[in-house]
Order: sequence, then C-alpha cells, then structure tokens
Amino acid sequence: MRRAELARLLDHSVLKPEATRREVLEGAQLVIDWRIGQYCVQPGWVRAAAEALAGSGALVASVVGFPHGCEPGEVKARAAAVAVRDGAREIDMVIQLGLLKEGDRKAVADDIRAVVLAVPGIGVKAIIEARVLSDAEKTLACRIALDCGAAFVKTSTGFHPSGGATTADVRLMRAAVGPGIGVKASGGIRTLADALAMLEAGANRLGTSASAAILGALPPV
Repeated sequence: MRRAELARLLDHSVLKPEATRREVLEGAQLVIDWRIGQYCVQPGWVRAAAEALAGSGALVASVVGFPHGCEPGEVKARAAAVAVRDGAREIDMVIQLGLLKEGDRKAVADDIRAVVLAVPGIGVKAIIEARVLSDAEKTLACRIALDCGAAFVKTSTGFHPSGGATTADVRLMRAAVGPGIGVKASGGIRTLADALAMLEAGANRLGTSASAAILGALPPV
C-alpha cells in the first residue's frame, strides 16, 4: 500500500483528557504534514482543530458519549450538534453498552438514531467497545447501527481497560454490516503491521495516535 493511500484512511487522534492546546495544534500540523484524511479531537478542541486545518482537505471528527457511552441519547445528540457547529464533519459516538447487554434493541437504536438525526449529512461512527461484548452482542450492535443510519461501526474507544481493536473483531463486524457501511478499527494500532492487518481483516478506517510512526514505515511514494 502506498503512503498517500494509507494516510487517507487514518483518523489521527489526540483524545487524552489532559491534552493542551499546543498538543492539539501539533496534532493538526502532523495531519497536514503527512496528508492524513481525518483528525479526531475532544469536543472542546474542535474549533481550534478546524481552524488549524482550514484549507488542508482534512476533516475534523469529534467524540460524544466518550468514553463510556452512558449519557442519554438526547445529551449525545446535543453534544454532536455543538461539535458540528464548531467544525466537526464526523462524529464518533459510544453506544449505550449496558442497554445492549440487556438486549434492549429499541433503546440502543433510539440512542444511535438520536445522534444520526441531530447531525444530518454528517458521518456518525457507532463505537461498540467490542472487547466487552460477546460475539452475539457485537453482531447485534453492528446491525442496529446499520439500521439506524450510522456511517461506520467502530471497534473501541481505546480507553477501556479491556483493550482495543483485534482483527477477529474487525472480521466479525465487517461480516455483520456487509459492504454497506464502514468499519473503523481503533485502539492499540501503533505499527504499520498493525494497520495492514486491520485493513486486511476488513477495516476501511483506522484510528490511531501513532500516525507518524505508521506512515513513516512506508516509502514516500
């Protein structure tokens, strides 16, 4: 895979809660320098990131219900709308995991749909935190997200102690949603080998804070 092709598939992430404005702006510059497709930041930094990336072609993404997903859907919906107002063009939301584990399909669907409807025309990624779910729960979460108009299903926040993306989860999620929507692998992707393995498994977007290390392992052309 060529460097430019892989760069377009990356969501470079600066999501740690202690990140400063300087670190957020350094991340934006990294996105520009490496010609990365997307930059994912916390809601409070969306405006700064959008201003820094103006004219670069990179999209700003932000997170809602992050990292636990426990807020009511109406709160997530409002947070998503504010992030879009400030310049976000993609939203990564954490689903209501407890409701999913209870088998309350309608409540999980209402949660996801609230965000999708709040930001028309904006791609919403439903984070299912796959490492805490059974295979049946992962499949159910993906199918609900597909039915609710999500643009992607996403493996992980990267903040849960259970761990991040695995190739097995990516394969299962791709099988669950088919070719119709995206699968984003996120959490623990730090090397070129990691990235390529996730793409081979069926991901078509990668969330990582190690973008420079990954892209630097490929030749410039």
